Amino acid sequence: MENMSWELIGKIIWCLGVIGWGIIRFRPNIKSRKTKIAVAKRPFIERFSMFASQLGLGIVPAIWVFTGFPSQFDHAVSPITVIIGGLIFLASLHFFRKTHKALGKMWSHSLDLRQDHKLVTKGIYEKVRHPMYSAFWLWAIAPLFLLGNWIAGFAGIIGFGTLYFLRVGREEAMMEAEFGQEYRDYKTRTHKIIPGIY
Repeated sequence: MENMSWELIGKIIWCLGVIGWGIIRFRPNIKSRKTKIAVAKRPFIERFSMFASQLGLGIVPAIWVFTGFPSQFDHAVSPITVIIGGLIFLASLHFFRKTHKALGKMWSHSLDLRQDHKLVTKGIYEKVRHPMYSAFWLWAIAPLFLLGNWIAGFAGIIGFGTLYFLRVGREEAMMEAEFGQEYRDYKTRTHKIIPGIY
């Protein structure tokens, strides 16, 4: 640890977190493709928001992590901030895995409904309607603590925030159109991403 800077440790933790996301998502991605999509809503605004999220959560931080660009926005990180960032990313991975496990073959990376789509309301979905977004928000926040660069640190919040605010209303409207009163009842007893708060 003596020969390794906390900036480098933060970068390594960020890279491991991204790899962890890929590993967690690999199997559900394969399994969900076996169930055909019945409804797909992917207008330009959806494709744009997905690109913004990928840019902010992955591409912009990766450019800084691997090239140091743009270095004029660098700042120091401390052991405390790196540890906090690591714990936030770990929590993100935990919630991400639980959402995939709960959704099973109902999962999709976009605004899709699978054939014989079921409304998932148990497990991690019992109190929160969008726990996967909760996990993504944690991922978006973690680089602020892990990465010693303001652009790389804030990119995830801006990128994923774009997707979240452009998508969540349309997603809830789609679910309400599909499940009707069942989804309206579910909305009354849950919050969007933070139990008991929001």
